[in-house]
Amino acid sequence: MTSSALTLPRPHAPSRNAALAGIAPVAVVVLGLIAVWYAVAVLMNVGLVRDGFERAETRYTSGDLIAGTLSAERPLLPAPHQIVRTFADDVFGYPPTSARSLVYHSWVTLSATFVGFVFGALFGIVLAILIVHLRTLQKSLLPWIICSQMVPILAVAPIVIVVLGAIGIHGLLPKSLISAYLGFFPVTIGMVKGLNSPDPIQRDLMRTWSATPSLVFWKLRWPSSIPFLFASLKVAITISLIGAIVAELPTGAQAGIGARLLAGSYYGQTVQIWAALLAASLLSAGLIGLVGLSERSVNRRMGVRR
Repeated sequence: MTSSALTLPRPHAPSRNAALAGIAPVAVVVLGLIAVWYAVAVLMNVGLVRDGFERAETRYTSGDLIAGTLSAERPLLPAPHQIVRTFADDVFGYPPTSARSLVYHSWVTLSATFVGFVFGALFGIVLAILIVHLRTLQKSLLPWIICSQMVPILAVAPIVIVVLGAIGIHGLLPKSLISAYLGFFPVTIGMVKGLNSPDPIQRDLMRTWSATPSLVFWKLRWPSSIPFLFASLKVAITISLIGAIVAELPTGAQAGIGARLLAGSYYGQTVQIWAALLAASLLSAGLIGLVGLSERSVNRRMGVRR
């Protein structure tokens, strides 16, 4: 028997048609949402544009009216192409260090998000470990952790900013604290669930082998909690970004995505507001992607196959 006869057949690579079949539903939904957005933009802006034509005593047709709703300088709801054009101008039209660049403002918000996320995640992991190993903390501390998220962040942020400002703490730290306050909660809850996820029979087996609590933690509890950890980190990093943006609002910050939202609100620049929201959405998607890459790298090192 030849060696070629012993060669196992290789699995077929996914065909191009299969890839297109997976993309097609998403594309249809996106195109449908864009079409609905344009329709709603026309309906919301038609009164504004009609009043402008009538004040100027200008004759207009239905085509002029629709075109005006999609190109108004300060529309109630900007059309998607207006948002994309303003976003591109703010990103590529100015140097990254310019105060008018969205890259600069995004970096300011991103730095506070990253610092708050790191501190919040570490604090949440430590809290979860303590809660799992100390039953008194599980009964006394965990309910308060849950209750801490019942207060709206819009009410907490001004208090924190004002108190820290009164003692001379400004800049990155107050925003990072707000981000950490929001980010630690999903990490804590997720890790408590993950550290308790091993079956009782697995923990009994470790005790049968005379395993120490630290050995049970590193060999059983911690590996079992990794999927819960990364799931909670994806939630935490997006909430941390929201916290950093919200923390920029009460102080009238001069830099950051929150500052762009404030400036757009003050001057009625709705297109600028939506462009800043688009930047925040892209930042959030990128941060989730980075956590996902880290998850795949850790799973690969742990020998997880998918």
